[in-house]
Amino acid sequence: MEIDVVLPCLDEEAALPWVLARMPRGFRAIVVDNGSTDASARIAAEHGARVVYEPRRGLGAACHAGLIAATTDIVCFMDADATLDPEQLPRVAAPIVAGEADLVLGRRVPHLGAAWPVHARLGNAVLAGRLRRTTGAPLHDLGPMRACRRAELLALGVADRRFGYPLEMVLRAAAAGWRIGEAEVDYLPRVGHSKVTGTVRGTLRAMGDMRRVMAGRDSVS
Repeated sequence: MEIDVVLPCLDEEAALPWVLARMPRGFRAIVVDNGSTDASARIAAEHGARVVYEPRRGLGAACHAGLIAATTDIVCFMDADATLDPEQLPRVAAPIVAGEADLVLGRRVPHLGAAWPVHARLGNAVLAGRLRRTTGAPLHDLGPMRACRRAELLALGVADRRFGYPLEMVLRAAAAGWRIGEAEVDYLPRVGHSKVTGTVRGTLRAMGDMRRVMAGRDSVS
């Protein structure tokens, strides 16, 4: 079985060689260049990845472009900044392959000196707690490494094209009765400068998008 792996990418030339070199056999990288000003696209192509260009800025826009470009039955998502090890993708994909779950998220465990800023970790914990209460999904982390079936995800109609995309995916999956689970994955030191969780401003922007998605969910529930 082959599995496409969607990697949203914005100026990750330093991290991509390590990330793409550790892609497991059977997992095919789709790097979605979301307006990089460095050599990310060229480096991704040189390391065997399929490169997709998404000019509309936003995490959700990049993820959706990769999902549309994917052709395998099962797809994975993960960041391209080397905070997650592609060699651990099988941990997340295995329950989907076995038919034991419909959506699996990687629960990040800080490892090898990884810096997870307090503001980002607190925001993540609060959001995960709210998800557990409102959806019943046994989640402790809204992690970016995840796996599900491509056609079913497209059918959910996830509409957010900003930082609310990962949250909306879980909310819609829970509303559709999907079996949602977690698998522990290592959270590693980032390569390069973080554009979101590394800054309070970036975290607040992401949390604002997620609050908007939650508010939309609450208004129709």
